[in-house]
Amino acid sequence: MALRRIAGASTSSSFFKSFTTVLPQAAEPAPASPSYLAHHLLDEFSRPRASRDGERLRRLAAHLTAPAVESVIARLPSWRHALDFFRWADEQPGFRHSCYSFNAMASLLRRRQPAHLDRLAADALAAGCPMTPGALGFLLRCLGDAGLPDTAARVFDSARARLSCTPNSYTFNCLLDALAKAGRADDAEARLQEMLVKCGDGSVDKYTLTSLLQCYSNAGRPDDANDVFQRMSQHGWVDEHVLTMLAVAFSKWGKVDGAVELVGRMEVLGMRPSEKTLSVLVHGFAKQRRIDKAIEMFDKMATYGYVADLPMYGVLIEGLCRQKKIGKAVKIFEVMKSSEVVPDVRLLKNMIEAFIHEGDFAIVGPFINENAGKLKPSDVTALYNVVLQGLVNHGQDVKPNSDSFNIVVCGLCKVKKLDDALALVKDMVGFGSKGKLLMFNDLIYELCNADRLDEGYKLFNQMKDLGVIPTEFTYNSLFYGICRRKDPNGASDLLREMCTNGHRPWIKNCTEMVQQLCFSGRITEALGFLEEMLKMGFLPDIVTYSAAMNGLCKTGEVDNALGLFRDISAKSYLPDVVAHNILINGFRLSGKLNEAQEIMEEMLEKGLFPSVVTYNLMIDVWCKSGNIEKAVDCLNKMVDEEKSPTVVTYTSLIDGLCGAGRPDEAIVLWHKMSDKSCAPNKIAYTAFVNGLCKCGRVETALTYYEEMMTKGFVLDTFSCLYFINALISNGNTTKGCELLKEVLQRDMTQGDDLKMVGLINKAVEVLSKDGRTSPEISILVEKGLISRAQTMGKKDGN
Repeated sequence: MALRRIAGASTSSSFFKSFTTVLPQAAEPAPASPSYLAHHLLDEFSRPRASRDGERLRRLAAHLTAPAVESVIARLPSWRHALDFFRWADEQPGFRHSCYSFNAMASLLRRRQPAHLDRLAADALAAGCPMTPGALGFLLRCLGDAGLPDTAARVFDSARARLSCTPNSYTFNCLLDALAKAGRADDAEARLQEMLVKCGDGSVDKYTLTSLLQCYSNAGRPDDANDVFQRMSQHGWVDEHVLTMLAVAFSKWGKVDGAVELVGRMEVLGMRPSEKTLSVLVHGFAKQRRIDKAIEMFDKMATYGYVADLPMYGVLIEGLCRQKKIGKAVKIFEVMKSSEVVPDVRLLKNMIEAFIHEGDFAIVGPFINENAGKLKPSDVTALYNVVLQGLVNHGQDVKPNSDSFNIVVCGLCKVKKLDDALALVKDMVGFGSKGKLLMFNDLIYELCNADRLDEGYKLFNQMKDLGVIPTEFTYNSLFYGICRRKDPNGASDLLREMCTNGHRPWIKNCTEMVQQLCFSGRITEALGFLEEMLKMGFLPDIVTYSAAMNGLCKTGEVDNALGLFRDISAKSYLPDVVAHNILINGFRLSGKLNEAQEIMEEMLEKGLFPSVVTYNLMIDVWCKSGNIEKAVDCLNKMVDEEKSPTVVTYTSLIDGLCGAGRPDEAIVLWHKMSDKSCAPNKIAYTAFVNGLCKCGRVETALTYYEEMMTKGFVLDTFSCLYFINALISNGNTTKGCELLKEVLQRDMTQGDDLKMVGLINKAVEVLSKDGRTSPEISILVEKGLISRAQTMGKKDGN
């Protein structure tokens, strides 16, 4: 038989044998090994706090070293994990952070966590951590990057007394750098004098003056900055970084021409201006409304291979629009789009305003349609508001025509402002304009999509009165609205009109009608609608018939579904895999498992290849019929055909194995599922926990229940009550009582279900007689969560 094609894989015993191979364990390295420490500390601190192994951490803490801590800090996934680990290490007896572990932590906090870095610096001082001048300098630079110049100064001043470190010229330079970033010119000058006194005139070098130049630039003191620059030039200390810094400063001071001269000097010296430098110059010239010079700098950026961003394109295009150079603005806009830079709503509004100002309404609609695809609906509305305002402002000079109304009505449809669109159509008729076909089609489609079919029909009649001829799209929009309302008579009437006008219905709408009628239990009407389609010459496809079969199966009429299946097969239709799957599922749900297998057999004989859905259904069928071996062979066949089993596949087979009293094989398959990167979901966990309980493996079920909880899944109330009773029957009354309390405190919307009440009563009766749990049951009685009658064994639910 054709089923042997599926059964031809290896047997279940060989399938499970491959899962149980025991690999030899490698020798565990010594706990004191730095690599061992780093590996296992990383493993623990990459997890959430609640899931860390406290005993393991206590063992590791006994061997903690500063190099290992520094290594772990650098390798943890985020600064939060690193700071958590840093503080944990600081609390361990006998351990003391070194300057390197402090700096490893500071390096992670320097960019966006100034408050934590400020506290870290205070901790270093409080701990009296010895530092080398190099380590102290690194910490000062981190504080400068974080915008903490006062903390940097405090650490520097305390270095000798608290950190056993005598500052040298390098640490002075690092402090100056921190002050420079904050523009603290007066403080920097005072520290420079202190440096000269303590380290001598020879200590002032290129790095000292670079920090001073940056300080004056940030503080807005151009004359002092120029003096420092001249001094650096005399010593030959001017480099690309210095010229870039000064060029950016000149631009910020509004001296853009001076900045351009510096860029020219860089190029003469063979230096490459940075992207930031040229970007600042573009914005500087644009701010001065010198757009030609801004474009010159923009072109220079392109020659260096730099990529402009949206703000740069924005200032250039807005500047050109302001100068009414619309053609150049459009060219740069096209360059921007070819560079895959997406325009924002502000830039689009400026462009539209420029078009309207020139009276070029015709280009506005296509421009919006082409560029507004990635905007939010509210932003698209804002664009059309600009168009409306333009129409109002130009009312004396420009009379809105069909194109004008078409632009705005289509835009309002896109953002679902249907009432505004209808009002505008009314105004359009008052202007004596008949509108455009696209406008009517969009509005009728959106009205039907919003279940406003009556208004859609009214507009449909209005467009015909205006002489606009409906298209196939127009009719199908109305047809969709009728199908949504499950009105087969109205649909048939419209189909006749469509047939008269030479239009065909979209099959997806016919499918929608059949599905809706079937799901509503109106099977006869659904089949009648299909017959009407055939009489009018419209042939439903297999998808539409499959929808009818699916509806019949959903309402339990699987035999009628099979009859329809046979009927369409006789009419030369070729039912596909989906149609066969629908029947297999229908027979499966109705408990007719032999019939499901017959449909599978028929499908294979026709040469159709089972899909993943087919295999999943058949695995469930075979498990339910007690034929576990065929279910296992089916899984093997899926793997052989490179069809990846899903969580549904594994869940069905695991449930079947447990139901057949084979929990060990179910556990092996569960781990196989995880090995294949197929993550179990709530349904899988529920089936596994319940299945293990049915096999008497309650403690094993408890392990997987706890794993389930750590992953955020919760058993449904009935399954949880079943599990509670299994725990109690197995002697674990303490855990059973704990879970019962949790269940009773839930919002039990099904609390009057007799089976659930019976399970609660059964558990309460046993727990109230157990000395370890009876006090807890008494508390539940006092809280009104259970009645006193339940504790005496009056099980109303049974």
